[in-house]
Amino acid sequence: MTTLPDRPNTAVLVIDVQNGVVANSHDRDGVIANINTLIDKARAADVPVIWVQHSDEELAYGSETWQYVPELTRLDAEPLVHKKYPDSFEDTDLETVLADRKVGRLLVTGAQTDVCIRSTLHGAIVRGYDATLVADAHTTEDLSKYGAPAPEQVIAHTNLYWRWHSAPGREGGTVEAAEVTF
Repeated sequence: MTTLPDRPNTAVLVIDVQNGVVANSHDRDGVIANINTLIDKARAADVPVIWVQHSDEELAYGSETWQYVPELTRLDAEPLVHKKYPDSFEDTDLETVLADRKVGRLLVTGAQTDVCIRSTLHGAIVRGYDATLVADAHTTEDLSKYGAPAPEQVIAHTNLYWRWHSAPGREGGTVEAAEVTF
C-alpha cells in the first residue's frame, strides 16, 4: 500500500535501544526480549534489520550511555543510522538505506515511545511509507514529574491511536511481536 513506487519490501527499525535511553524504561527486559524475537524472525526471513542510534549532549557519541544495550546484537551487514533529532529520517541517511533495499513498509520498535518512536512513525507516514508499530516492542521512561502520564499509559495510548492511523495510500497499525510474519 505504500505510495512509494517499486518498494515492495519490509524492514524492521530498531530505534535508540541504548544504555542511557532504556536504563529506567518501563518493562525494559520484556521489550528487549520482544525486539530480539522480532530481529530473529526478520533475519530468518532475510528481512532487513536497520538500527538507529541517537546522539546528543546526554548521549555523547561513543560513550557508554550511547552504546546499544548488550542484549541486542547488530550484525555487521545490518545498517546503522546515526541521528540527532527525534524523527529517524531527519538529517540522516535512513531514506537512502531504505531505498537501496526497496523498502516501503516499516515495523517500528525501540525507545522512547513519546519522542523518537512517535516522531519516526509520523515521519514515515508523511514520506509515503506504511508504518506498523510493534505494540509490545517499544518503551519509555517515567516522565510523570514533567506532567506526562505513567509510562504504561503512554505506551497504551500510542498503541491505541496508531492502531487505526492511515493516510491516502498509506497504512499505520499495530501488531504484537509474536504475531509478526514475513
